[in-house]
Amino acid sequence: MKYKLLVLDVDGTLLNEEKVISKRTLSALLKVQQTGVRIALASGRPTYGLLPIAKSLELGLYGGFILSYNGSQIINAKNGEILFERRINPEMIPYIEKKAVKNNFALFTYHDDTLLTNSPDNVHVQEEAALNNLKIITEEEFSTAIDFAPCKCMLVSDDEEALTGLENHWKKRLDGVLDVFRSEPYFLEVVPCSVDKANTLAVLLEYLSIQRDEVMAIGDGVCDVTMIQMAGTGVAMGNSVESVKICADYTTDTNENDGVAQAVEKLILTEIRATKIPLDQLNAQAEHALMGNLGIQYTYVSQDRVEATMPVDHRTRQPFGILHGGATLALAETVAGLGSMILCQPDEFVVGMQVSGNHISSAHEGDTVRAVGTIVHKGRSSHVWNVDVFTSTNKLVSSVRVVNSVLKKR
Repeated sequence: MKYKLLVLDVDGTLLNEEKVISKRTLSALLKVQQTGVRIALASGRPTYGLLPIAKSLELGLYGGFILSYNGSQIINAKNGEILFERRINPEMIPYIEKKAVKNNFALFTYHDDTLLTNSPDNVHVQEEAALNNLKIITEEEFSTAIDFAPCKCMLVSDDEEALTGLENHWKKRLDGVLDVFRSEPYFLEVVPCSVDKANTLAVLLEYLSIQRDEVMAIGDGVCDVTMIQMAGTGVAMGNSVESVKICADYTTDTNENDGVAQAVEKLILTEIRATKIPLDQLNAQAEHALMGNLGIQYTYVSQDRVEATMPVDHRTRQPFGILHGGATLALAETVAGLGSMILCQPDEFVVGMQVSGNHISSAHEGDTVRAVGTIVHKGRSSHVWNVDVFTSTNKLVSSVRVVNSVLKKR
């Protein structure tokens, strides 16, 4: 498989204008992770503000990562471990505060689930807190209250000319000490020196032993340019400014029109072949799902055939020690579901519609049954699978018919 890592900006890229992930995009990203491609969220948001998004994408289950604060931190989504971190020297905070007060700028920083600020009534400060579900804490003596090393500080003003003037001054004055840049017309960000999405992505690639040409990065803003240029395939959103699109290898649709999903479907999912699906990863990722709870393991997959095994034990037997019919049906649906997912086009997804089984003989506790699913109807709107379940001695236990509905993503 060409790609091993998909890196996504969040606002203006992954999220639409309502700040949610569309159903089509969510479906595409779950599917791409099921094929073994990891996802990393790369955003200027604080780590706390990215956790709900990472959870909705199931990054913890699929071995994903969070690059927060525009690259000041790398978080392992599986266990919350900090793999990389750069912070501002606390000794710089009084100087930053002095310049903010002199120019009548609001000032804030982040700490865990809180936003600390000298201007709690500023509308942009309030919006930032709400966006990331942070509690606002007022600190009139800002530099005195900040007794920790922050990942970044934000200066806020609607006076764009004044912000630009301070930005230009600091780029000379703080060169080699701190980096500054405009992330919004009203935001001037102050971050540790040499921190940006591309530099932090390079750290992650080294950690994962992944090459640049195995990475796809998608973004929409000027802060994403270095990341887009670094990746083997850089994708600009349709809502990007022209200077971002020029730096990309490919331009997709806008965030309002499922641009991320369209890029993933065209550039990644269309290249997937059944023989390349990493069954060991699928089995590991399902450890805490129904499939894992029943001990089901995929053993073989091709375009028209899927096989899996399931133990007859305390999880799947009836009180009298024989295989439960409900567990058998769950095994059949698991096999047919993966088979239909493989057969689907990138812009399609599968919903189980019907399952019916004929139980022919019994399987006893201590045995391991094997399910063999074969496609018997491959239509545009539905798939029909026949799944036969055998004991370890090849005695037929059940014959199950599974019907899956094929729907277009919207």
